[in-house]
Amino acid sequence: TLLPEGLTLVHGPGCPVCVTPAPLIDAAIAIARRPGVILCSFGDMLRVPGTKDDLFRAKSEGADVRVVYSPMDALQLAVANPEREVVFFAVGFETTAPANAMAVHQAKVRGVENFSILCSHVLVPPAMEAVLSAPDNRVQGFLAAGHVCAIMGWEEYIPLARRYHVPIIVTGFEPVDILQGVLMCVRQLEEGRAEVENPYSRWVRREGNAPAQQLIREVFRVIPREWRGIGGIPHSGLGLSEAYVDFDAMRRFGLEERPLPETDSGCISGLILQGRRKPEQCPHFGTRCTPEHPLGATMVSDEGACAAYHRYRPLETEVVA
Repeated sequence: TLLPEGLTLVHGPGCPVCVTPAPLIDAAIAIARRPGVILCSFGDMLRVPGTKDDLFRAKSEGADVRVVYSPMDALQLAVANPEREVVFFAVGFETTAPANAMAVHQAKVRGVENFSILCSHVLVPPAMEAVLSAPDNRVQGFLAAGHVCAIMGWEEYIPLARRYHVPIIVTGFEPVDILQGVLMCVRQLEEGRAEVENPYSRWVRREGNAPAQQLIREVFRVIPREWRGIGGIPHSGLGLSEAYVDFDAMRRFGLEERPLPETDSGCISGLILQGRRKPEQCPHFGTRCTPEHPLGATMVSDEGACAAYHRYRPLETEVVA
């Protein structure tokens, strides 16, 4: 609302919790309900709906679901409970991939055989390309997430900027960073340029974090991934590499990720994730769908578009004279 008319910020699929497919959440619930299992997750995953239930309900019904703040916390739980299977629900973009990779690497080095991960990692550049290649795409520029670029650098964005002729600005998260990113993007558009620029140089280098990238390449491999509300995107996910496949929870528990239809009860989160609708355009926004009772994943996480719009929406006030 602070931006001038004609300039619109689109809240795309910027939250890994929001794009975790329902069938994978169903798999997490199925694993959590097995006897002798401790399933660990970050807190915002507990209320993301699967096809029917969520992890919070599974926990309330007796499943041992625990909130942790790091994958290493889950690994320590496995060490402390050798008689239990400990599974970490590994969700995130490239930002959290090094920490999750380190937990798996340490489990192998230390011989912790009762630890595994349910992997739902997604990659940013393929998602950007999916948005740009859509026939009805209206996105004219990107603010590239600074925390992702701190790990991966920004060279991989150069081909996207050239191929689709869009400015891409590596942007931090302070208000002044956001404003600077918007300003630099608009300037490029007005000048007819389409380049990658990095005003977030206090944290991001062109080449990124080489040791973190090496660890990701060792532990993970690039795979296709289903994105909730969007569908399948080639080369957009990470799965465990052959050397670490024994730590794959899906394989360990004999499960398969099945492409099931999304059932969000009229939720338009898929259109919101693709930038085709704004949250307030949903008929259920703020009524049937609230952060306390979310219909879709974009209302669950604090980083989700609907939750953010709900938190910062203008409220009507009454003035009594």
